[in-house]
Amino acid sequence: MLGQASVPLVGIVDTAVIGRTGDAVGLAGVALGATVVTLVFWTFGFLRMGMTGLTAQASGSNNRQEVEALLLRALVVGFGFGLVLLALNWPITRAALAIMSGSDGVDASASGYMQGRFIGAPAALAVYAVNGWLLGLGRTRAALTLQIVMNLANIALDVGFVWGLHLGAFGVGLGTACAEWLAFALGILIVGRVAGGGILALVRRTPRAALMDRERLIELFAVNRDIMIRTIALLVLFTWFANAGARLGAASLAANHVLLQFVNFSAFVLDAFAFTAEERVGQAVGQRDKARFLRAARLTAEFSALSGLVLALVFWLAGDLIIGALTTDADVRQLARRFLPFAALVPLVGMPSWMLDGVFIGATRGKALRVAGVGATVLYIALDWLLRPFGNWGVWIAFLTSYLLRAGGLALYLPDLLQYLDSPPTPSRQHRGTPARDQP
Repeated sequence: MLGQASVPLVGIVDTAVIGRTGDAVGLAGVALGATVVTLVFWTFGFLRMGMTGLTAQASGSNNRQEVEALLLRALVVGFGFGLVLLALNWPITRAALAIMSGSDGVDASASGYMQGRFIGAPAALAVYAVNGWLLGLGRTRAALTLQIVMNLANIALDVGFVWGLHLGAFGVGLGTACAEWLAFALGILIVGRVAGGGILALVRRTPRAALMDRERLIELFAVNRDIMIRTIALLVLFTWFANAGARLGAASLAANHVLLQFVNFSAFVLDAFAFTAEERVGQAVGQRDKARFLRAARLTAEFSALSGLVLALVFWLAGDLIIGALTTDADVRQLARRFLPFAALVPLVGMPSWMLDGVFIGATRGKALRVAGVGATVLYIALDWLLRPFGNWGVWIAFLTSYLLRAGGLALYLPDLLQYLDSPPTPSRQHRGTPARDQP
């Protein structure tokens, strides 16, 4: 939870660094740019989510060779995709901004932010893999160290680049990129120490046959394909939400971005319990232990619900003060305060969907994640269209409803998962417990 809580603090500082300059257009540009970069980078979020479940299941079945091979595969895939994104950053930026509904000034700031962020693409995607591997092994302290170092560096560099060197939105993006490269270097040191002997020793002792095992590569991409589709669907949802604010003007876009910091803080803090569920559920599935699965799901759900209630109360009581600290623009403040109750409800309404995400990611039930994510996004967009006459009220009502839609979609697959845990393992899946019928 400590590590996760530090993640949204970076976005909060990014917002405050720009917001307290009094430049609503600059803040709106960072909001738009951050939305696009998140959409692009988290398309590869399967490197974190898929890795956690697969690593936990390999560890649960005491397959150390596969645990180490999984890390190396994901590092190569992540860094490689990151290099492709870095090479394509200009056309991606142009295409994304052509689709969004920002003004010329907003687009200029968003472009600067995105150019800075893409410098860190290879490191960012590789760090996804490192975090997923550490969480799959239950090495939460190591993951905490990596996360906090990256986030503190990000905060310091953002402040230095924007307030010290006056680089504006580009400085915010560049600060994050530099922090991601620092985290990548630290992550390589950490995984080498966890594995024993360093990263080079890990590479030398991993047989090429195990690294390139066809069956496990197919499984890796099958699980990750479904998670990738699910992640893209949810990122489209968030991008649609940001664009809905942009349609209403720079002030609405900036105000919604300020409130989105409350949403992000809730998601990252409550995801700490979901991450715990991923590791514990993965271990239980690897051992075909239904009782252990139910205990992991129950305990993490109880803690999530309690934490969601606490967060909702804090946002409700202290929201005005937080908004005032994030922006000095009077119009943005007024709009953000008007719609604060919606942001305060997110920890309670969103908790079941985040919790169930953790359960199904740990169980590597890609089909359930894909269907629930795509279905929730399609229904959300339809609802947003219907509620457009209500302005920003309709934007937030549709957004809150999307969490209920996603949780409901995942809940429909729980009986199938429980039935799987009651069934005897098949020989081809016994080593890891991956649900065979959830694979193509």
